[in-house]
Amino acid sequence: MSNSTQQQWHAGEVEANGLRIHYTRTGGDKPALVLAHGVTDSGLCWAPIAEALAETYDVIMVDARGHGQSEAADHGYDAVTQAADLAGVITALQLQQPFVLGHSMGAVTALALAGAYPDLPRAIVLEDPPGFWEAASAPTPADPERMAQMQTWFKKLKQKTRAELIAEQHAASPNWPEAELGPWADAKLRVAESVFRIFDAKTPLAIDWQTLLPRISCPALLITADRDLGSALSDEGAASLHALVPQLQIIHIAGAGHNIRREQPQQFLEVVRAFLAR
Repeated sequence: MSNSTQQQWHAGEVEANGLRIHYTRTGGDKPALVLAHGVTDSGLCWAPIAEALAETYDVIMVDARGHGQSEAADHGYDAVTQAADLAGVITALQLQQPFVLGHSMGAVTALALAGAYPDLPRAIVLEDPPGFWEAASAPTPADPERMAQMQTWFKKLKQKTRAELIAEQHAASPNWPEAELGPWADAKLRVAESVFRIFDAKTPLAIDWQTLLPRISCPALLITADRDLGSALSDEGAASLHALVPQLQIIHIAGAGHNIRREQPQQFLEVVRAFLAR
C-alpha cells in the first residue's frame, strides 16, 4: 500500500456491543463494503484489497475484538457475539445495507451477521470459512489436541520480533505480495492474549447453525480453494452450506490455500468485483 493512499484513509473508533471497536475507512460517497478479518489478523491486513476496491467502494476495515486496536474482552469470541460487534459498528457508522466480505473467522462472523440480522447486509462474500456449521468440524472438548496445538502456535508468534515474523512468513509463503507481510506481522504482535481462548476446548462455541443459516436472505458468495494447499473448507462443507443457504454461489479458485486473496489476488479481486457489481 502506498503511503499517499494510506494518508487519505480515516481511522476511528465506535462503541459497539459494549466494546471500543477500531476501524480504518477509505471513505467517499460510494457503496459501503465492510471487511472482517481472520483470527490473529487485523483490519489493515485487508489493506491491499481495500486499496484495489477503494475506487468503487467506501471500504471499512474493522478490527475484531481483541485484535488490532480494538478493545479486548475476557470472553465473546464466538461467531454470534462477534456478529453483534460488527452489527454495532455498521449501526454506529450509519451504513445502509453494506456489503460484507469476511475471511476465515471473519467469514463465519459474516454468516452469523446475515443470519442474526438478515436485513443488515446487502450481500456477503465468504473467503474460505472453516465449516463450523458441520457438527464434526466445530471445536469441541473432544478435540483438545488440536486446540492445544493452535494455542502453542499462537503463543510462539507473540514471542517473535516483527522482522522475524516477516522473514519467516515470506519463507513459508514466498508468493504472498510484499504488501501483505507487514500488516500480517503487526497484527500478530498486537493481538490480545484473551483471543487465545478461541482455541481453548473449554470455550463454548456451539451455535445452532441449522436454525441460524436458513434465515440468510441476502445474496451470498463462497470462495473456495485447494484442500491440499491448506484450505479450511472441504467440498462436503461447501455443499452442506449451500443446502442451508440455497442462494449461495460457490466459486473455486485453484492454486490457493486458506489465504486465497494473498495467494491468488488478481483472481480473487476479479471474482469479488463481478459478484458485488451484480
